[in-house]
Amino acid sequence: MESPLAEPALFAGLVFLFSLLVGSFLNVVIHRLPRMMEADWHAQCAELRGEPIPDVPRYNLWLPRSACPKCGHQITALENIPLLSWLFLRGRCSACGTAISARYPLVELLTALVSAAVAWKWGVTLQTAGALLLVWALIALAFIDLDTTLLPDSLTLPLLWLGLLFNLDGHFTSLPDAVVGAMAGYGVLWSVYWLFKLATGKEGMGYGDFKLLAAIGAWLGWQMLPVTLLLSSVVGAAIGIAMIVLVKHDRRVPIPFGPYLAGGGLVALFFGADLTQAYLAQF
Repeated sequence: MESPLAEPALFAGLVFLFSLLVGSFLNVVIHRLPRMMEADWHAQCAELRGEPIPDVPRYNLWLPRSACPKCGHQITALENIPLLSWLFLRGRCSACGTAISARYPLVELLTALVSAAVAWKWGVTLQTAGALLLVWALIALAFIDLDTTLLPDSLTLPLLWLGLLFNLDGHFTSLPDAVVGAMAGYGVLWSVYWLFKLATGKEGMGYGDFKLLAAIGAWLGWQMLPVTLLLSSVVGAAIGIAMIVLVKHDRRVPIPFGPYLAGGGLVALFFGADLTQAYLAQF
C-alpha cells in the first residue's frame, strides 16, 4: 500500500505546518544568537585583560523564556502559536499593548512557504532533508546579517561541512564539484575583497560573505556560483541605489550583502540549472 506521504500535496502541507514551528525557532535564533556572541566576546575580552568574567544571567536559545521587551510579560504557549497568535493578538502584547513586529510572522510564513516548495519539488527524499536544512540556515543568516551585518561562523561553517556531507553521495552535485564550489565560493569574494581594498583602502565586505558563498558552493556545486553571484549582485546593487536615491541612505553606512547572497542561493537551489541552461542556449 502506498504511503500517504507519497502524495505531494499532503507531504508539502505537513512540511508547511512543521516549518511554521521552525520559523518560530528561527526568530529566536535571529534575535538571540548575535546577543550570545556579544556576551561571549565581552567574556573573552575580560579574560584577556585579567578581569573577572562578568556574572550574567543564563542566556541561550532555550533560556530564558521569550518575553515582551517592554513590560517583561512572559509569552505563554497560546501566545506563541506560529502566525496565528500574532493575528489573534492583532500584533500587540497581551499585557501592555506594545506593538509586536510583523517580521516575526513574516519569517514564519516565509520559512513555511519555501519549505513547502522544497517538499513539493523533491518529495520524501534525503534531498528534501538537506534542502530544508539549507533553506532554514539561509533564512536565519539573511536576517541576522540584515540586523547586525554579521554572518556567524557558528552557522556558516557547519552549513559548509553539511553541504559536503550531503554531496558524498551526490544528492545535489558531485563531491568534486562541491569541493571546488566551496573553494571557488570563498576565493572569488576573497579576491574581490582584496582588489577593492587595494584600490580604495576600504573594506567592501566581510569575511562572513566569503564563508556563506563557500557554503552555497559546497551544497550546489561551482556551476551554481555564477547564477548566485549575478542575482545577488544585480539585486543588491539595485536596492542599494534605490535606498541612496529614494530614502537618502548614508553611503558611509554599509549595506549587508548576506541577504542577497542567501536569496541568490535559494533561487539557484530551485532554478539554477534551468537558468544556466537557458543562458547557455543563447550561444
